[in-house]
Amino acid sequence: MSLRKRQRSASSSRLSSLSSPASPPRPVAASASSPPLSFPGADLLLRLHLDPSSDDADADVKPDPAAFLDLHVSSASLLSSRYFAALLSDRWCPDPSSSPAGRLSLAVPAPPSCARPFHAHVEVVRLLHTLDFAGTIRSPADALDILPVALQLLFDACVEACIRFLEAVPWSEEEEARVLDLAPLLPGDEAADLLARVSLPAAAAAAAGEAAARSPSEAMLHGLIHSAIHGHPVPAATKAFVAMLLKDYPSRDCVHKVLDEAFLSRLDTVKELLGKYASPDFRIAVDSDEREAIQKLNLHSAVLNVKHLLWLIERMVDMRVADNAVKLWSEQVALAADLQKLLNDADMWRNMAPGLPMLVTRCTLRLAHSVMIGETLVPRQVRMKLVKSWLPVLNVCRDIAQPMHSGYKSSNCQELEETFLKIISTLSVPDAQELLQQCLGFSTRNVDDCQHLVTAFKTWFRRASRDPQGPQGGED
Repeated sequence: MSLRKRQRSASSSRLSSLSSPASPPRPVAASASSPPLSFPGADLLLRLHLDPSSDDADADVKPDPAAFLDLHVSSASLLSSRYFAALLSDRWCPDPSSSPAGRLSLAVPAPPSCARPFHAHVEVVRLLHTLDFAGTIRSPADALDILPVALQLLFDACVEACIRFLEAVPWSEEEEARVLDLAPLLPGDEAADLLARVSLPAAAAAAAGEAAARSPSEAMLHGLIHSAIHGHPVPAATKAFVAMLLKDYPSRDCVHKVLDEAFLSRLDTVKELLGKYASPDFRIAVDSDEREAIQKLNLHSAVLNVKHLLWLIERMVDMRVADNAVKLWSEQVALAADLQKLLNDADMWRNMAPGLPMLVTRCTLRLAHSVMIGETLVPRQVRMKLVKSWLPVLNVCRDIAQPMHSGYKSSNCQELEETFLKIISTLSVPDAQELLQQCLGFSTRNVDDCQHLVTAFKTWFRRASRDPQGPQGGED
């Protein structure tokens, strides 16, 4: 049976659980601490009541069949759910003279623990009114609590938001088990990348972007960022002030665009400067003394611009608008190769740009960490390219830090190792296999100090040995 038919069947079974106002569940005593919830534009009463006969009910826990929760809801908002849309169009015809407020009743399966039996349903009803998925879904647990209810109510936008979040962040072993339980119910196309993480898969995705002309507000913000970065007498204070303005600016899209432009500009400058160092034509064209002077100037300028990049990255991550920056950073294969050439020339960078390895590591770490914890959601292909492009640079930086016994460098490198391994855990089984084999250098420390690598390989072997998950593609 296809997913849509299963959803219709589930919808039909749930429709039968809706009762008319003539036979609502028996009320329980109202608590002064939990009055009925009311949403803007409420014109309908939705009563959630426990269904003690559901398969989810714990045999040792006997929920009160009379327990219910009343929600005053907007019928217009409920229409975002195809389940409620069908129900209201078929059964509910408001008549102000005889029924000033309609009532619906929805049976809620009794959970194994009845501490908060209605919590997930209330959150989904709230999302029907607010559509604030980013503000509500902030952890895998949030998404896994909400997703079954969104599937039940055919709330497609919420299902998509939960899947997108779960696909982009690491899970605990318990959370992975919950994903596996839900896998057969998920829409195959939308959940392809998600399911690719838990068994041998086949999936791909693509992304595109578009640009628009600069508005006066964008021009002002662009000028402020330029002033903060270039030559102000008190750069730290100016940067702090501009950071505050950016954070408080009401149009997030505008700030996103301006920061993207500034990031691309600085990134192009860094690429140009390091490209000159690595260019064989440059080495041939000038004599050694002149070349050394120019190289010193270029490398000093590169360090300064990488500092600017780091400041921009901090702003983008803080405002949760770093998705394009992550994508661009993941595509810098040539820049990463130029950095490796420089870092392999120890005398050059130690004399002319001693802070460069640490700054580059911090830029990569800040972006990668925001991806790992779900602050920045990017497609699976971008996450893979981010690790694949910058893992060789990490390996060189780690080799530099170890003999120098530099605390901040070793700490940054080890944290980036752990972050990359966490991101690898969000990839498909074949992609993770390819990248994990390039991480064996993480084990060069004492074996007791590389448990992050041990855990990553154990996770991969567990997933690779599992049978394929997801819809099996039966005939209609």
